[in-house]
This record gives sequence, C-alpha cells and structure tokens, in this order.
Amino acid sequence: MLKPHLLLTALVLLLIAGLAVHMVRQQNASWPTGSQSSANAGRTADNRSNGSGNGYSSGDGYRNDYGSSSERNVPGQFDYYALVLSWSPTYCAEKGEDDDAQCNRRDGRRYSFVLHGLWPQYESGYPSDCRLSRRPFVPENVITSMLDVMPNRGLVIHEYRTHGTCSGLDPARYFTTAHRLFDSINIPQRFRNPFESQLVAPSDIRREFLQANPNFKPDMIAVVCSGADKGLKEVRLCVSKDGQPRTCGQNENQSKLCSTDRVFIPPTRSAASQDSPGRRSPPADTGPASTGQQSPLPGPRMDYDYGRRAQ
Repeated sequence: MLKPHLLLTALVLLLIAGLAVHMVRQQNASWPTGSQSSANAGRTADNRSNGSGNGYSSGDGYRNDYGSSSERNVPGQFDYYALVLSWSPTYCAEKGEDDDAQCNRRDGRRYSFVLHGLWPQYESGYPSDCRLSRRPFVPENVITSMLDVMPNRGLVIHEYRTHGTCSGLDPARYFTTAHRLFDSINIPQRFRNPFESQLVAPSDIRREFLQANPNFKPDMIAVVCSGADKGLKEVRLCVSKDGQPRTCGQNENQSKLCSTDRVFIPPTRSAASQDSPGRRSPPADTGPASTGQQSPLPGPRMDYDYGRRAQ
C-alpha cells in the first residue's frame, strides 16, 4: 500500500498531465485548416457585379473593412456616399446594344451623363445588399420619377437592392436624395452634348468638374475609365450623409480607377450625316469638341438641365 505522501504526489502528477492534454487539444482546435483559410481568403474581395441584366456593374475590389463582421452590411452604418455619374455613350457602346430605353430610343434622344447610383461607402470598402425587415420593393411611381436621370428600369431596381438598402432610407427617400444630389451637380459644358470623340486627361476632367462645382476639392472627385480604349466610364463625387462635399475614401483611389494619361470620350451624338435610328456611327476624329457647335441632325437634343448652371 502506497504511503500517503506518495499517493498525493501521484494524484498531483495525474492532474498536471490531464491539464496539459486539455491545453494541447484547445490549441489544435484554434488553428484553421488550410481549406478554411483558402475559403476565407476568397471572400476578402467583392467585385459587386450586377446580376440584374441591365448591363451596369459596380466594383472597386475593396473588401468590407468596417469594424467587426457584425457591423458590416447594416442599414445606415456607413461613412459617406459616392454619387456616381455614368457616361452613357461608353455604356451604350460597350453593353447597351439591347437597351432601347437608354441607347436606342425611337425619339432620337441621346444621353450624356446619367445617374448610375448613390453608393454608401466605408472609408475602405462598402456595404451591399443589406438585410431589411421588409422586402426591398421599389414602387412604380418611384421608378418613374427616376427615369429622366436613370433611364433604365432594371438599374433603378438594382441600385436600391444593392446600395439603397444600406442607406437606411426607404426607396422614396433614397431616390429623392439621389435625384436631388444629381441635380445639384453642374456638368461642365464639354460634357453636355458633345458631337465628336475626345481624348482628355483624367486630371482635366476633374479640373473641369471642380471649376463647375467650386464647393468640391480635388480629393472629392474621381474619374473611372474602362475597356481596351480606356473609355470614360464614370465620374464619382463624394458627399457626406447630409449631402455635403467631403473627402473620398480608398474606394475612389484615382490610380486604381483610371491610371491612363488619356481617356477616350465617345460622343453623345455623332456629327456624321449617316447617323440614323438603328444605325451606329463610327467614332469621329479625336480632336477637342467645339462647345458652340450645333447639331446637324434632326430630332431633340439632350434637354435635361443637370441642375443649376455654373456661375
């Protein structure tokens, strides 16, 4: 029979051994497996592709870096808005062949800058498809109210589901805000209704927007280009939640969105005489547009005033 002090020593050793085994198991459980790490890495970037079939897409490749995971994609929790103006001729040339409402109108109307969307943004990353207690349904009268600046029904619906749900606003208030902000931007004369193709430096596009909108600063505007010919895709203007100009976050990093020296700007309406409904005209020469040139073509010109005119 073991003496009492030996028995106590044995019990202590068994207790220490059991504790060591437990700590090893806990440590092993805390390390992720290789397959789990790979799966998580694949979710760090989101290209925010548009699956609604309207031809538009949005994305910048930034991950959703906003506090803890429980704070992401929560309606109303974001840092600022990006007001995104899309250059319609580029969209129509690249993706809009079947878009009769925007690109192939029978009344001859051609669009220049249209409203792509009003995107809630984090300083780095963005929320998207935020969950609501209600279905993200956009009423017909709200859709109709936006068609003068967003001439694509599918785009209106997509923008609310993807971005508007994260604003904390219902569809009517969200689109009223988006329309009001769009109306407040002065579009430089060069981009109101150009009849010829242009090659312009991104810095010059920003400079002309700054001259027309002196309440914005250089770090509040970004130019986006796309395609093999680096066509003008978008101009993004950053505003606070209450609609005041503010500095952009990392999403609008100019070197990431358009780093080329020259941006190709297709014309709103070609000056070529063969331009007719249902037929696309080849691009004109790439010299500077004459802002005083009158359209030789019949039919209405772009008649939306884009808000207040520059003083």
